[in-house]
Amino acid sequence: MGNKCIVSIALAALLYTGCTSLMEKAGQALDGSAFAEKKVAEYRSPLLEIQQMRSKAGEDSLLITVGRFPAMKIRGSAPDEQGEFTITSLDYLGGSPHGWNEYRLDLSGTGNFVLSDTTATLSIIEEIETVGISAGRIRRYDTRITGAEALTSLRNRRERLLTLAEWMNSPENPAAAVCSNQKTFEQHWKPILFPEITAKKKRPEGWQQEGDRWVRAEDIRWNASYTERIFPEVLRPIRDSGTMLRDWEEAVDWIFIESEWPRITETLLGETVLQKQKK
Repeated sequence: MGNKCIVSIALAALLYTGCTSLMEKAGQALDGSAFAEKKVAEYRSPLLEIQQMRSKAGEDSLLITVGRFPAMKIRGSAPDEQGEFTITSLDYLGGSPHGWNEYRLDLSGTGNFVLSDTTATLSIIEEIETVGISAGRIRRYDTRITGAEALTSLRNRRERLLTLAEWMNSPENPAAAVCSNQKTFEQHWKPILFPEITAKKKRPEGWQQEGDRWVRAEDIRWNASYTERIFPEVLRPIRDSGTMLRDWEEAVDWIFIESEWPRITETLLGETVLQKQKK
């Protein structure tokens, strides 16, 4: 079977299943990265997983996964003799039935990763800082977007999602909530963000009032008066234009990550003991 056939099968699996593992394999098949590095060792705790990776060129690094967020991996340099390493980036790959978004978000931070025979101890003392998206690719149906166009689109989307996440987490927002997983996150927020496309029994009480003003975008009639009552001014044109819905449909796991970033960094801060896994 030729390479083009293999890639087609991988893409078909992604588009019809939406499964994260298949999606990741499809992305790797496209750029040949499936064999770029291998896992040397693996350590786990109830909340974290750390893999020691080695590239074909012999360069070592760390990959840190937070259990509730499989779409992202935090990468660090190889620890030195004292166990100190540098946190360098967050690699994200997430998708929908329409395609996927992939990016590298540069990070700034340091930590310690100290090994023993059966365990490893991760220590991160200072809060991890985000710098910005430095690379990325997008797949929308049969269209692949790369280079400057992809970077612009991904950076713009991230700015929108950061604004949305800030509102979601605002103590002044009566709908603010900490959700245990992505499923509960979607169940909580979708009726609030998009009552127009939510089952009637799940819509917020009083979301529609007499005299409300409506606008049409993306083949949907949006209640612009509801938008004004609920959302801060910066988010109103994003919702009423249908852009917020596209963000939700194409990158809901990314929205979940941005909204939970304060809790993610809390999970990483401090000291964590992980058990070495057998090969």
